[in-house]
Amino acid sequence: MTQNLSSYRIFYAVANTGNISKAAKELYISQPAISKSIQKLEENIGIKLFDRSSRGVSLTPEGELLYAHVKSAFETLAIGEDKLRRSIALGMGTLTIGVSSTLCKYILLPYLKDFIKQYPHINISIACHSTNHTLKLLEDGKLDMGLIGKPQNLKNIDFYSLQEIEDIFAATQDYLQNLKIRGVNRLHILQNSTLVLLDRKNMTRQYIDAYFQEYNIFPQDTIEVSNMDLVIEMAKTSLGIGCVIRDFVQTELRCGSLIEIPLEMPIHQREIGFAYNKSMKISKSLARFIQFYEDNHL
Repeated sequence: MTQNLSSYRIFYAVANTGNISKAAKELYISQPAISKSIQKLEENIGIKLFDRSSRGVSLTPEGELLYAHVKSAFETLAIGEDKLRRSIALGMGTLTIGVSSTLCKYILLPYLKDFIKQYPHINISIACHSTNHTLKLLEDGKLDMGLIGKPQNLKNIDFYSLQEIEDIFAATQDYLQNLKIRGVNRLHILQNSTLVLLDRKNMTRQYIDAYFQEYNIFPQDTIEVSNMDLVIEMAKTSLGIGCVIRDFVQTELRCGSLIEIPLEMPIHQREIGFAYNKSMKISKSLARFIQFYEDNHL
C-alpha cells in the first residue's frame, strides 16, 4: 500500500458523506486539508476518484471500485475493535500450551475441563511437541507455558509439579509365554526380548536409557515409535515388551491384556508439571491459569 491510512480514512469519509464540508466536520479537520488529501491521493494513484459539482462530490467508476475495498477494510477494523473491547470486558485472552501428544491426551485435556468451566472466554491453543522441543519454545518465548517432565536443569523455568508418574515394562501373556518357551530367564528378560520404546528424542526415552546405563542393561532388539499410544498398541499386539507409563495402562493391567514385568530394580518415579519462562512477562491468561493451579493444588 503506497498511501498512508489517513488518506484512505479521508477518502472513505468523503465517499460516505458525498460532501467535503460534512467530512471535515466528521473528521475534525479543515475543508482545505480534506481537498488537499483527496487531490494528493488522486495524483499518487493516477486516477480521478471524485466528480465535483455544486451539490457536492460523487464517486467515479474507478472511485467506486476503490471504495468497495476501502469500505471492507474499515469495516474489518471496526469488527476488530469491537472484538477487542468485548475481549477486555469478558476477560478473554489466549493461552498457548506446549505438550507432548501423550501428556496432552492423558493429563492436559482432563485437567483443562475444569479450567475452561471457570474461564470459558480464554482461548486455549495447544502445540504438541516433545518435552525437549517444548522447553526450547519456552526458552524462545514462543509459548505461554508447557506441560513437561521435570528437567534436571530448570534454568529460567518456573516448574509447578502436578503429579508423579512411573515407567514400567509390560507385555501380553502370549509374548511372555513365548519367551518362557525360548528359555529366557526372568532376570534377563529385558536383554533378551524385543523392547518397544519411544524414540531417542523423547525425554521419557532418555530417562529409560539412563536407567539401562545405570544397571548395565543392554537391549539387543528394539522397536522405536513416536508416541506412547503406539507403544501400548504394539505391546498389546505381542510385538514385544512395551515401556509404558503405569497410569496410562491401568485398564489393560486390570483386565490382563497387559502384564507388568517385575523388575529387580524398579524405575524411579518422576515429576510432570506445568512450566513457564520466568524471564517473560506473564499474561493475564497465564496468571489466571497459575492461580487456578494454586487454588487446586496448594
